[in-house]
Amino acid sequence: MRIFSLPALLILVLGCLATGCATSGTKTSAKEFRDCADCPAMLTVKRGEFLMGFDGGEPERYEGPVRKVRIAKDFALGKYEVTNGEYRKFVAATGHVSGKGCFALNDGTYKQLPGTDWSDPGYGRPIRDDEPVACVQWNDAKAYVAWLAERTGKRYRLPSEAEWEFAARAGRDTGRFVWGDKSEQACRESNVFDASGARAMQDRRIAVAPCDDGLPGVAPVGSRAPNPFGLYDMIGNVWEWVEDCYAMPHPADAPTDGSAQTKVGCDRRGSKGGSWVTTLTRQTPTFRGRDPATLTSQIFGFRIARDL
Repeated sequence: MRIFSLPALLILVLGCLATGCATSGTKTSAKEFRDCADCPAMLTVKRGEFLMGFDGGEPERYEGPVRKVRIAKDFALGKYEVTNGEYRKFVAATGHVSGKGCFALNDGTYKQLPGTDWSDPGYGRPIRDDEPVACVQWNDAKAYVAWLAERTGKRYRLPSEAEWEFAARAGRDTGRFVWGDKSEQACRESNVFDASGARAMQDRRIAVAPCDDGLPGVAPVGSRAPNPFGLYDMIGNVWEWVEDCYAMPHPADAPTDGSAQTKVGCDRRGSKGGSWVTTLTRQTPTFRGRDPATLTSQIFGFRIARDL
């Protein structure tokens, strides 16, 4: 058994308070299931507690204050981000019309691409069924989970920000990044903006991860390694909408039971996880996207949750 001196223990505790270390919910043997033959694969996530958030961040994008959150109930989370193939079934069944005119990075700024939508996000090539659906608004994601809930009779929904961060950390005390201080390990489980992306885009205004996964753009789900909870692409690939209304900083009365924060102004919704073309410093469990529910972006998709 490792024994810490009092000063070393104090440093460890303070470090956890600064970075938001997970305090429970370590690696588990998650149960995988599907509620129908062509429903998304789900994994159970056991309840636990952790320190949510980070006492820092970009100007005007504070990620704290750090607070203890106890996930009160086991829940299920999509093993992968929702794919084009899965979303296509929803559109075919319901006739749902998704957002149009995807924003995409062009010459260092985000601009709308006329005529684009989830079926043609502006990649310059046909989409693949096993890639994460992109160019979907928060409203589109909500419509999808409502359809899946009605179809299966199960309580599908978007994850809360707390549930998402808990699952992305997956019990690891690694500091700011899930890969720890070794940023060259970023490509192991995350499709981030790396050497492949930089070569393809020729835009050096985005901080590049010092690794190369051979995937210059969006990638099929599950292309990288899973995290310790068995979940894929929690960091990178596409941003993932969450249920919460965005507020900065986290309000003093923010939920501490893992539920979504909805008792604040909801002009913007939360998004998490970064994407294949996101600067490296935003590829953390605590970084908080904040966008209108009507945003249609080439790098925004979603992952689903379900009550158990």
